[in-house]
Amino acid sequence: MRDGLNEECGVFGVYSNEQIDAAMQCYSGLFALQHRGQESCGIAVNDAGIITNYSDTGLVGDVFKRDELRKLGKGNIALGHCRYSSAENLSRANCQPLVIRHIKGPMALAHNGAITNGKELREDLENGGAIFQTTGELEVLAHLITKERILSGSIEVAVEKALEKVTGAYCLVLMSAKKLVAARDPHGFRPLCMGKTDNGYVFASESCALDAVGAEFVRDVLPGEIIIVDENGLRSVKKGCGKETGLCVFEYVYFARPDSVIDGSWVNEARQRSGAFLADTHPAPADVVVGVPDSGLDSAIGYSKQSGIPYGIGLIKNKYVGRTFTQPTKEEREAMVRIKLNPIASVFKDKSVVLVDDSIVRGTTSKKIVKLIRDAGAKEVHMRIASPLFLHPCYFGTDVPDRSQLIACRLTVEEMAEDIGVDSLGFLNVEDVLKIADGANINFCIGCFTGEYPSAPPKAVKQSKYDKKITK
Repeated sequence: MRDGLNEECGVFGVYSNEQIDAAMQCYSGLFALQHRGQESCGIAVNDAGIITNYSDTGLVGDVFKRDELRKLGKGNIALGHCRYSSAENLSRANCQPLVIRHIKGPMALAHNGAITNGKELREDLENGGAIFQTTGELEVLAHLITKERILSGSIEVAVEKALEKVTGAYCLVLMSAKKLVAARDPHGFRPLCMGKTDNGYVFASESCALDAVGAEFVRDVLPGEIIIVDENGLRSVKKGCGKETGLCVFEYVYFARPDSVIDGSWVNEARQRSGAFLADTHPAPADVVVGVPDSGLDSAIGYSKQSGIPYGIGLIKNKYVGRTFTQPTKEEREAMVRIKLNPIASVFKDKSVVLVDDSIVRGTTSKKIVKLIRDAGAKEVHMRIASPLFLHPCYFGTDVPDRSQLIACRLTVEEMAEDIGVDSLGFLNVEDVLKIADGANINFCIGCFTGEYPSAPPKAVKQSKYDKKITK
């Protein structure tokens, strides 16, 4: 629904002191994280050092039928992953977790984020003779960790040394024959939390996945922290902590599920605060406040409470249709809007409406939604956006495109309102977006709004020769 805006992935890892139905644990966790990636998914299970894995393109419920889960079976360590492809090609080869076997044993790993120096690292590895089977950044991490593991006394030392060479955003879960390792980049761009079960620990991109498997939330993994779990218990390496933090603020605006708590702040409460700020800064004379499902709903509730304008459920979302921004062309994305959203005419007929959504990227989907509401009988539409204007691309795992594709880079707010077809248009202020997650124990990255990032953007690297067709 967001004309190209999506996050990278969801990761899940579980360690138990005894054998459990590890495949089913990951299956349940991935279902809770399905919103973070709907293009492919995978599970790897460790049974006494033997790693079995299965992955494919598609939704969790489509990929993992009873037979696949039964074959993966039981174990005491497991990883799960769901994914969106961004710059990488969507193919089964790029599905995660990635399983490799080297001289010191097997290893499986999965990650969420974007390695900003990944192309340079890959080029260096290839010049040293490394062979790659995928086009993804995860295999670069696998090579770096494997090289360090051969020279190190433990997997955690190897991970620590390898990650010292990496810049950008990542949350990593990894298992060796006997250990589960979780790591978060020093800036904390992407969320990662830890939970406790009766017999072990669980790591997940969001706390809602801990709830899905009956794990008790313990805490968030600190930016720069590496946590190791094995038969001796849990220990932490914090040498990488202490840098300027910058969690992507869109975790609160759009990405995360509203029932998750991220870095000390509930997502649903953050969204309601964004709506309240909008009501104060961009009031509108209206009869009803309506949110665009799903991520605009809490913001609409906040706007309604603060303004005193009644809240109404005006748009019904078809739950059986994937997010329309995954459609590859503009025409396909637009055609999917009417299939996915249907207005309740009685809510809109002869009404002045405040329509609340989380963001506007290119503006084409917003235009279609507004047309649906106009056709349903709305006499006025005042659109309010629970984030600031997108003015810059993202380099750290969110597909905010380059400036040439951002409507806010070519039109003023008034021109955008005319183009989209609304009577007025208002965006959340940059100052206010920094205040929506009350009580959060981390700073935020708002580079897509300001052009200032906690970490340096990637350097320009020439296109890989494997991405070019052979010419005479």
